[in-house]
Amino acid sequence: MRFHLFIIFASLSVLRASAQELTNEDSLHNGLVAKEAATLISGYGEAKVSYDLTDKTGTANIPRCVLFVGHRFSKKISLFTELEVEDAKISGGEPGGEIAFEQMFLKINLSHDIYLTTGLFTPRFGITNENHLPPTFNGNDRPYVETKIIPATWREIGIGIYGQTPRLPGLNWSFAVLNGLNAEGFGNGNGIREGRFEGRNATATNLAITGSLLYYKGPFRFQYSGYYGGSVGLAKNIADTLHLAAGLFGTPVLLSEANIQYANKGFSFRAIGTIGKIPDATAINNAFANACPEMIWGAYAELGYDVLSLFDKKEKSLIVFGRYETLDLNGTVAKNVSYDPTLRQSYVVGGITWKPLNGVDVKMDYVQRITGTPSALPANSGFVASKGFVNIGMGYCF
Repeated sequence: MRFHLFIIFASLSVLRASAQELTNEDSLHNGLVAKEAATLISGYGEAKVSYDLTDKTGTANIPRCVLFVGHRFSKKISLFTELEVEDAKISGGEPGGEIAFEQMFLKINLSHDIYLTTGLFTPRFGITNENHLPPTFNGNDRPYVETKIIPATWREIGIGIYGQTPRLPGLNWSFAVLNGLNAEGFGNGNGIREGRFEGRNATATNLAITGSLLYYKGPFRFQYSGYYGGSVGLAKNIADTLHLAAGLFGTPVLLSEANIQYANKGFSFRAIGTIGKIPDATAINNAFANACPEMIWGAYAELGYDVLSLFDKKEKSLIVFGRYETLDLNGTVAKNVSYDPTLRQSYVVGGITWKPLNGVDVKMDYVQRITGTPSALPANSGFVASKGFVNIGMGYCF
């Protein structure tokens, strides 16, 4: 994901056409200097302390630390890899934590305007999936809509093609074919997130296609992305016994999003809306008893202002921001599932992001999480529909 720093020396003049290099994460405009070496090492990470104002408890964690290694084979072919450790520690018998590849793909420049990616990569979908370095988003946590509805970081194995349209400056496009999802992982409260394979023993008997249109106009960035893929990679005779449709796009999942971003004179704004549909949720629930919803949706809007822009501090920033998110992980329930009001959630997030220099940030934010209330609560259940959290953390990329 650390494209532009590596792409500068990997692709030379071809790169100006790359749609991906225009994103914040890929351009790595964090003051880092391009290198001419054939192999590049870089990375990013973050740490966070969170305090629950309702329960009066706190946690401290290192959500992730990522090592990037890239290599230029030629002016046209380059390799990108990222190895991620989550929650700081991986040890037998202890819950939590993960070590996994976040990406491992080849980038092949076909022309000045078009390139291929092949391997394990993140398709262009939403705002955060391609742009999840800590300095690229406000708040200690990535937006909830883009982790609960859009399962960022969402990566699968496949081949993608990216390009721009010279006759219409600012218009970029992408199209990719990926392995599909696993319906057995879908569930109540996690949408399709646990149905990702993330490069590990993915079934290739069911596939997915995804595409996007991305348009830059002055300080604005507009994007629309869509996804359609199968979620049952079982042999047909096994799928038939479960009353599920197998095949390339059998038991399909549909997901779409549209977003807009604006940045100018210290002001920044971003907004996104997304909706996902699982038409065969009832059959999935009968097969796997996982309370899968038929439809999920979410949206958020965020406004920020860099106070230091008043003083022309180009390499420093102090961003004051506010964000409102709303989502429903069981927007439409299947016939064999009851609606859960707690999965209808809103988040009010506000805070500051201080960047003393490019590539480093210190963050403080307040999060108010509001959910629906279950219709029948046992006495003394302790359920709280509205909870507040204070988070303090840091992040870096190099």
